[in-house]
Amino acid sequence: MQVEEARYLKRKVKFSSIDVHPTEKALVVNYELEATILGELGDPMLGERKECQKIIRVKSLNPGSDLTTLAKEIIDKCKLIHPSKLLEVEQLLYYLQSRKDSGPPSKASGKTQLQENPEVPTYDATEIDEVANINEVDDYMELLYEDVPEKIRGSALLLQLSRNPDNLEELFANETVIGALARVLREDWKKSTELATNIIYIFFCFSSFTQFHGVIMHFKIGALCMNILEHELKKYDLWNDELQKKKKLAESEKDNVKVKEDYEKSVKKFSELVKKQEQLLRVAFYLLLNLSEDLAVEMKMKNKNVVKMLVKCLERDNFELLILVVSFLKKLSIFIENKKEMSKENVISKLTKLIPCDHEDLLNITLRLLLNLSFDSELRSKIVKFGLLPKLVGLLNNENHKMIVICSDLSCTMSHDGPTKNLFVDYISDLAEAMLQADNDDFGVEALGILGNLTIPDLDYELIIREYELIPWIKRRLEPGSAEDDIVLDVIILVGTVCNDDACAKLLAESNIIHCLIELLNAKQEDDEMVCQIVYVFYQMIFHESTREVIIKDTQAPAYLIDLMHDKNAEIRKVCDNTLDIIAEFDPEWAKRIQLEKFRWHNSQWLDMIETRQMDEMADQYYGDEGYDPYLQDTDILDRPDLFYGDAYENGYIMDGHLTPEYIDENGMYDGQPYDGQPYEGQPYDAHGQPYMPYGYDGIDIQDGYEPYARPESNMGFIDERYAGAVDQYGRPIQQEYGMYQNGHGDEEDEYDFGYGGYDPR
Repeated sequence: MQVEEARYLKRKVKFSSIDVHPTEKALVVNYELEATILGELGDPMLGERKECQKIIRVKSLNPGSDLTTLAKEIIDKCKLIHPSKLLEVEQLLYYLQSRKDSGPPSKASGKTQLQENPEVPTYDATEIDEVANINEVDDYMELLYEDVPEKIRGSALLLQLSRNPDNLEELFANETVIGALARVLREDWKKSTELATNIIYIFFCFSSFTQFHGVIMHFKIGALCMNILEHELKKYDLWNDELQKKKKLAESEKDNVKVKEDYEKSVKKFSELVKKQEQLLRVAFYLLLNLSEDLAVEMKMKNKNVVKMLVKCLERDNFELLILVVSFLKKLSIFIENKKEMSKENVISKLTKLIPCDHEDLLNITLRLLLNLSFDSELRSKIVKFGLLPKLVGLLNNENHKMIVICSDLSCTMSHDGPTKNLFVDYISDLAEAMLQADNDDFGVEALGILGNLTIPDLDYELIIREYELIPWIKRRLEPGSAEDDIVLDVIILVGTVCNDDACAKLLAESNIIHCLIELLNAKQEDDEMVCQIVYVFYQMIFHESTREVIIKDTQAPAYLIDLMHDKNAEIRKVCDNTLDIIAEFDPEWAKRIQLEKFRWHNSQWLDMIETRQMDEMADQYYGDEGYDPYLQDTDILDRPDLFYGDAYENGYIMDGHLTPEYIDENGMYDGQPYDGQPYEGQPYDAHGQPYMPYGYDGIDIQDGYEPYARPESNMGFIDERYAGAVDQYGRPIQQEYGMYQNGHGDEEDEYDFGYGGYDPR
């Protein structure tokens, strides 16, 4: 189809059916929208058909409503429903009237399906009857340039389109519309809560997809939302203060009917304002939650006091808003800075009203937030202070929250130092029985974990072990493969805890527990956490004189500790070093072995370092930046005089007695003249008055047919016999003052060997 041929757009709406909304007080109108593009002559060129829905909310419906009148009103306002459907609409309204409201979920003890994330807002700021069309976007945009009522209508129609994900790409491509929405929000958000809610909701729809975050950040919608939230919260405080003043006045003047009526009107108005405001707060916070996927953006929100705003909203009663606020706080609570800010704003005191609550999703997400906060010592103390522990215990029978409650309870008591540990002393017998009777279920494992973390100095562990006969049970659990690793680890932690007591440590040592731990150490040597806890048990036993001798004399624990002294895990090395230091202090023999091992380890590292450094220096010295020549093995080494003479060859000088092969050509010419073995004019002489001979001719009769390039059979030396001996770093002979080498005894004369390998050319 050619674009220039299209002249008209024909739009046809066909009613399909009407039904009730499954959860809300609303009717759902199903209809079919057909759009056809007509040519210049009116002939159809392109058509598209789409299934649509229209939701008609009837919030005013109550048991006393006139259903016939209400049905007529709905048909008059909604052009999609034909008047012939009046009876059907009335019957549907009767069904809605008699149907019980679902309301918030009641408190449940069984397992139910919980939502991990807050629900997407379903609020439609303006309950208009008009159905938005994606082809009329430009018309809706024009409304944004009119007065506030038209802006509200235009934004509501654009919101209808934005709530359908299929339309987002097309809307996003229209930069003019997005820019107009951002401008209207920036300029007119104070003029109308409905207008601000609509536009923020539109940007929230875009924020649900990360590919649109860049545009939202470009128009600084997040920063604008922060300003709007701050303003709205301050406005709420003013409303509340004014309402409280009227309440006090009405209470003081109970007989004044006018004051009482004024207060009642103010309460109603306040409720309406708060309802609209909470819709705005919800979409704005949800938009910020989506944008906070980027940690850099989240940090900017933190700097603009988003934590303070969220904590303040915990005072509200709107379940949907509270779920969103608590979810946002839970996400922020993983960072220490945010937890400190929450503590400053007294978040624990404001969470107490939510535990317990009738809304299962809200309760679950609140417990998760509380679990995150319990890892901070200050917040943990406040959890105990505000009496949340009994409330948490009361939720143990609810399958939806059982595990979170157990973790929160343990985090607030077993696992951190503080006064709360002493609260468990009265329940030790119950915990021990639970551990022994149900040692394979979750409750028994948690009981074991609690006992292992009760590091109370005055607790008589020996009495507990003897009374409940725990040693056989511990030995069975320490056998490799007898239980899951998590349970075995908790058992080792329990052993390490009870070894604080001298008598208890002796009792365990005498029962061969140490050998069980060594066997487990061999089997689980790759498990760093288990190895560390086993080594800690050895560390605890070394402290006591009664068990120190058993560890040192009767077991191989010190040898294993020496092997682990250089483990890759820093914590294991630390515990090993501390334990070996104590062993070395009390046993001289082991002290020598430990010192020798440390010395050997230190020296091996030092020697490796020195060797590596020397090799690097030698490589730089011999090869420099150019490196060494490749394929040396492929050449004749005698054809490389530079390998023998080094700098002397490259610089063009040769010391006395050493000539390069180039000075004697292949025809036996010496310095350009034939050589017959007899002195010649200008021949140089040495210090003894002997003429210098060409290399290879010294003491040789030329007439015997000596070949000047014949190689010695027993050596590869090319050093004059008179200079055989010590050489310098370049392989050149070191000549003494008188042309001789001193022997090792300092004698002036001695018999000398000449050349290499005992070869004597004489």
